[in-house]
Amino acid sequence: MNISMYTASVPVFRQILGSLAALLDKAESHADLKKIDPDALLQARLFPDMFPLVRQVQLATDFAKGAAARLAGVEVPRYEDVEKDFAGLQARLQKTLAFIDSVPREAIEDSFDREVTVGSGANQRQFTGLPYLVHYALPQFYFHATTAYDILRHNGLEIGKKDFIGSF
Repeated sequence: MNISMYTASVPVFRQILGSLAALLDKAESHADLKKIDPDALLQARLFPDMFPLVRQVQLATDFAKGAAARLAGVEVPRYEDVEKDFAGLQARLQKTLAFIDSVPREAIEDSFDREVTVGSGANQRQFTGLPYLVHYALPQFYFHATTAYDILRHNGLEIGKKDFIGSF
């Protein structure tokens, strides 16, 4: 029995990216209410060698759009990583949601055995569709989305599991 490659990917990305958008709204409101410089949250990290909130959101969107594109066999859109504020991150999230919504469902459904290549040079890896999705793309996506949530929670936002999971 095969799983639906579309159902295992696009709705998951939509759900969690939507949650990230709501979390960023709460973070911006929190900064305003507490008179905190927004950069204190945007540049916050869990540990000095980890990426800050801004980069975590960028990477979550990169894995969502990259997975949808690679599974469908279309070119991965390239985004410049220029977001410096909540509005920029929200725009990136919306652009990513629009892209994954534009990818034909049938193309993703047909990706179970599609050859997928990520990286380049010595870091290049080859997969077929299902292992790429479940062992690489989804774990990477969830790692960065969860880390973004964790940074905000660690910095005092009153958020919980329902905020991360969002609506589905």
